[in-house]
Amino acid sequence: MTTLIPVLGDQLSHGLASLRSADKAESVVLLMEVAEETTYVRHHKAKIVLILSAMRHFAEELRADGWTVDYIRLDDPENSGSFTGEVARAVERHRPSAIRIVEAGEYRVAQAIATWSDRFGIPVDVLGDDRFICPLPDFFAWAAARRELVMESFYRQQRRRTGLLMEEDGTPVGGQWNFDKENRAPPPKARPLRRPLSFAPDAITKDVIALVEQRFGQHFGTLDRFELPVTRDQARALLADFVTERLPRFGTYQDAMLEGEDYLYHSRLSTSLNCGLLTALEVCEATEAAFRAGTVPLNAAEGFIRQMIGWREYVRGMYWLEMPGLDRANFFGNRRPLPDFYWTGETAMACCADAVRNTRDNAYAHHIQRLMVLGNFAMLAGIDPHEVADWYLVVYADAYEWVEHPNVLGMSQFADGGRLGTKPYAGSGAYINRMSNYCKGCRYDVKQRVGEGACPFNALYWDFLDRNEQKLRGNRRMWQPYATWDRFGEDTKAEIRAQAQQFLDHLEPAAPGWARATGQEEKRG
Repeated sequence: MTTLIPVLGDQLSHGLASLRSADKAESVVLLMEVAEETTYVRHHKAKIVLILSAMRHFAEELRADGWTVDYIRLDDPENSGSFTGEVARAVERHRPSAIRIVEAGEYRVAQAIATWSDRFGIPVDVLGDDRFICPLPDFFAWAAARRELVMESFYRQQRRRTGLLMEEDGTPVGGQWNFDKENRAPPPKARPLRRPLSFAPDAITKDVIALVEQRFGQHFGTLDRFELPVTRDQARALLADFVTERLPRFGTYQDAMLEGEDYLYHSRLSTSLNCGLLTALEVCEATEAAFRAGTVPLNAAEGFIRQMIGWREYVRGMYWLEMPGLDRANFFGNRRPLPDFYWTGETAMACCADAVRNTRDNAYAHHIQRLMVLGNFAMLAGIDPHEVADWYLVVYADAYEWVEHPNVLGMSQFADGGRLGTKPYAGSGAYINRMSNYCKGCRYDVKQRVGEGACPFNALYWDFLDRNEQKLRGNRRMWQPYATWDRFGEDTKAEIRAQAQQFLDHLEPAAPGWARATGQEEKRG
């Protein structure tokens, strides 16, 4: 009696529930590289390399551990191009009595899996993904009991659930739950440490790089210095390097930006977490151990753990709570097309240019570059939030729909109207100037609202508030900016509106087909 165990490209964990509960002698593990997953959006080349290389390494590790592995390569001439098609072929080959799979991380894949039992005429056992700390039923119960789904209350529940940074009497270490006020320092004057630990491509990864360059050469991004971890051993080495070298200063400078400094004190662990090479709990345990040992301050340990068990798990729960409606959300009714500079980096705005360069070169940008530079600009400019969400899904190696949709459509673009965030994350050039050194070398003057050399973020910020006044003025967290707007004279308001409109009129839109090309057509990457 054979059990077929499909393992998806973001489930590369040896402790995966479907593997943990199986008998190796009576199971076949199915790993599938399929065209549908490489092109449903036109992913950054480094993202495709990461996932395919990690899958191939994982298959080798499973075989070495005694598993029977059926591995379907992307260049297999018989490849059907879809998960469902490849499971159908595997059912024909192996005649399994059942299929066992861990729940998918993305809605569209879950919808496909739901058809398999009827399609193949055998039981399909879909297991919960217990690599996450909060099971989805628990999150839904938490959400159902509240009118406002504030992440902070969920985070505190997660701390109690895990015992991380908790005293024996049930109180938080340090006497408070959140040390975020200590984590907003501007960039340090001294340059950060060396680049994070990197990993030279081995033979498997080099083969994948050649395949991706040949098949997806027109996709966005470069593979000139691909250095991401593609095995669990490499991911654990990167975790150890982060905890030792960067975590001690991560908290203080986690929101800071420096031109040309791609990583600062950030971990670069999200790619390994999101494809399964690491679990959030082991990352948090390593973080807490460093704090207990006295090598990492509390504000850094708490801030990082909050991102892991608070925000990451919260957005996953919100994704499944809000789908499929989140996929259509557009609270502001924004329709402007994505600007071309999101692909080319050709803009005089130094902050945007550097963030796009980092994204192109590394398939990476840290959360403030994503939120308060590129995301903030898109919302202020009235860009269609679904074009923005597609762009984020394309360009970042850690991007999967379950994490990008809530972060982009909810937090960054406020397209959900406040289900996830209590106010829009909108800011003028002053915020970027405070948290970075971008403005010092920029052609635009961050202190000017209007005029030829004025920072575009300034007029766009006030214009955003003005045109969305009916939807935002009643928000209790927006009273202060509207009070400031009310103090402007009508002539000043008119100048701001004209300045914003003039800038928007000269934004060049991206060419069609950049995110979701139809059929096999290779359009602009």
